[in-house]
Amino acid sequence: MKKTVRVILIFTAILYSCTDPTVYQAYPYNYDPEYSWGRAEFFGSYYSDYDNENNVVSLSLFTSSLYIDTVENSLEGNGQYLFLEDIFIAPEDTILPDGTYTVSKSQEPFTLYPGEIFTADEIEYTTGSFIYFLEEQSTYNKQKLIDRGTFTVSTSENEQTIICNFVLADSTKLRGTFSMELPYYDESIETKAGAPRSKLSIKNIH
Repeated sequence: MKKTVRVILIFTAILYSCTDPTVYQAYPYNYDPEYSWGRAEFFGSYYSDYDNENNVVSLSLFTSSLYIDTVENSLEGNGQYLFLEDIFIAPEDTILPDGTYTVSKSQEPFTLYPGEIFTADEIEYTTGSFIYFLEEQSTYNKQKLIDRGTFTVSTSENEQTIICNFVLADSTKLRGTFSMELPYYDESIETKAGAPRSKLSIKNIH
């Protein structure tokens, strides 16, 4: 009899947790997206003023429902947007060579800088590596910083495959894949070392 009562109490507690609106339910963000398009920007030895001659590439990957408003330079639609601002490669490289890249502040080849927020003149800026979740309900739009982990690059003919294995600042695992031709844009002439770099505008982000 005691065993039966205990089972009933456990079942009641589970049922109550599913229906009680005060019980917190985590929003189901997609932490393993399949990116369907992207772009890479080459900035040359962007940190040469700091005695670092390694080249820098910024990588942007997007899921299929996202698109860029070229007039506003803003990102529109719903989905996931991965932005890796500072990927360091050797001085002789201009595209991402095959291999494994590790989140690190060393600024050595085959590393990428982690996501960070800093404040200047009372304005917050985000740098490094992060992901945007752009949801149908904009109240759930979120930017999350990448804290550690790796991504790998492999090339077959004109197609580059990128496999992500990151950990976010909130300890959530972030995966994701991309496999197709990746266009590269040379920004090293127009953007001098240390100069501000253009970024996509993101609306209603939290």
